Amino acid sequence: MIKTIKFAGAAVLAAGLSTSFNAAAADTTLIVGTWLPPTAAQNAVVWPTWAKWVEEATEGRVEVKIEYDMGHPKTYFQLVEDGVIDAGFSYHGYVPGRFKLPIAAEQPGMGVNAEAASVALWRTHDKYFAEANEYVGLELLGLFTHGPGQIMTTFPVDSLADLKDKKIRIGGGVQAEIGERMGITPVAAPATKVYEMMQQGVIDGAFLPVGEQKSLRLAEVTKDLNMLPGGMYLGTFSMFINPDFMADLDPKDAEAIRSVSGEKLSALAGRAWEQGDIEGLAFARESGVNVIEHDASSAFVQQFNQLTEGMDQDWIESVSDRDVDAAAALKEMRQIAREYEAQKQE
Repeated sequence: MIKTIKFAGAAVLAAGLSTSFNAAAADTTLIVGTWLPPTAAQNAVVWPTWAKWVEEATEGRVEVKIEYDMGHPKTYFQLVEDGVIDAGFSYHGYVPGRFKLPIAAEQPGMGVNAEAASVALWRTHDKYFAEANEYVGLELLGLFTHGPGQIMTTFPVDSLADLKDKKIRIGGGVQAEIGERMGITPVAAPATKVYEMMQQGVIDGAFLPVGEQKSLRLAEVTKDLNMLPGGMYLGTFSMFINPDFMADLDPKDAEAIRSVSGEKLSALAGRAWEQGDIEGLAFARESGVNVIEHDASSAFVQQFNQLTEGMDQDWIESVSDRDVDAAAALKEMRQIAREYEAQKQE
């Protein structure tokens, strides 16, 4: 049985992020940049936990410090490449065209939560995608997905037809294709801008995981939350570090950092974001949001399934220039994810 970690006291963990996680003097400070608020799972759980792992693995020679609000999330790849910060994370959909392969995990139909999807994505990357070298200029620390993307709106949604021509925030990646098929008016914006945009009527809703109902306080501006089993999509992220920073470390410390990254870090991130969804759904209900959980056999879900037919093949064709067996990778990734999810339930 796979043991899952329950994350509690996130606010307490987040409180110390503006300073390093190790009071003792260290040889090297590793600066991690982030754009999300302290309450987000990435900052309340993932980075603090990884920081402790790094400091323990390097016997205190490397300490980790978080820096907030370094810019738009799409810039974090460049910020790390240029050495402005040592490490960071970002959403692949913010830089369309550069990271095509991890979008495999975003396709509708995975049917699992974030931890299983994150582990499956890491293993699939390691076996199929790594040689394509999409992360040139960066060293990959981990890959993860947020939880299933759902539909949150300021108006009632009884069918997908109700979304046509509505101004809906999307974050890129597979969301863009889904939005186009739905006939929405897409509005590209980082998740951190959604509260203000919904409050001011700039947008009518957003495609996001339910955890943002709490972490970004979207329950305050959401009227209806339509939830599909397995969601409409998953959003993929990478965590990465500057290769020159790693090369400048004592080799044993660089290897120590790698030893607490990879699948271990990917699973941690997935668990944290998954727990965030549990808390977000509870918060939405407490806040009076009208939560509609659609059954797999409902007309709403059947409409969505018909809408998204052929997207797998579209993705496979989109990565034809990457010289990977995309069909085999997608099939194996889903198998890994579903087996992992089933094992968690035992």
